[in-house]
Amino acid sequence: MKHKKQLLETVIHGVFLILGLITVGCVLLITIYLVVAGLPAIGKIGLFDFLLGDTWASTETVPSFGILPFILTSVTGTAGAILLGVPVGFLTAVYLAKLAPPAIRQAGAFAVSLLAGIPSVVYGLVGMMVLVPAIRTLFHVPDGASLLAAIIVLAIMILPSIISVSITALEAVPKEYEDASLALGATPVETYFRVSVPAAKSGIAAAVVLGVGRAIGEAMAVMMVSGNAPNLPSLFQSVRFLTTAVASELSYSSGLQQQALFSIALVLFLFIMLINATLNFFLKGSQEG
Repeated sequence: MKHKKQLLETVIHGVFLILGLITVGCVLLITIYLVVAGLPAIGKIGLFDFLLGDTWASTETVPSFGILPFILTSVTGTAGAILLGVPVGFLTAVYLAKLAPPAIRQAGAFAVSLLAGIPSVVYGLVGMMVLVPAIRTLFHVPDGASLLAAIIVLAIMILPSIISVSITALEAVPKEYEDASLALGATPVETYFRVSVPAAKSGIAAAVVLGVGRAIGEAMAVMMVSGNAPNLPSLFQSVRFLTTAVASELSYSSGLQQQALFSIALVLFLFIMLINATLNFFLKGSQEG
């Protein structure tokens, strides 16, 4: 019997090891492919001209491949979505996990699950039909397809990840912590924000990391509401993100233009890796502290 258990554990360990190696191998293959496909264009265009050039005109007679507007737009759009989405998602998670009555908690959990299951193109369609005209009317601008519309759509799209992961982290906090705080005279709200939230900070930080990844990597919904014009970022102006730059031109690209699009994908890949590594570094530092 003991021998069978050991054999079973060895088999399970081997299966997990193989699956883990497959995952790592897929990441390595993607990385190698992007490096091989993206570096030739950077070599032909020039690293500084590619990263710091402010003009993208890939189909002109004399093409220009500067992606600085895309980089700045992606950074600005992601930061705006995080600034809008994180407070809303965090406070919603605290309410649903600790303050809401059971009926409202169930309805809120269902709504969050529904938001998570909506395809990106539906977010983009609703944004294009409702949000874009509203911005145009409210702010009296020629076209509502803008950076502001993209930020709002991204902020809504990252809510399910932030809310669901934060709720899980808050519910995992030992009840003894809260009982001790209440016994010392703290109010329930004080207990939740001064005891439960600090105890769950690692999980909440992980939720923010997931939200950042979703915001940076989104393409379809953003392309439908941002105007998709290669301009420097401005709140009420049409803009193009790194993701939408690749998605909008790859179908008809060829030659150096296609290689430049792969270079954009490489920059986006490295950008996401850098952000995740930075966030994980600070997250581990806060846990050790």
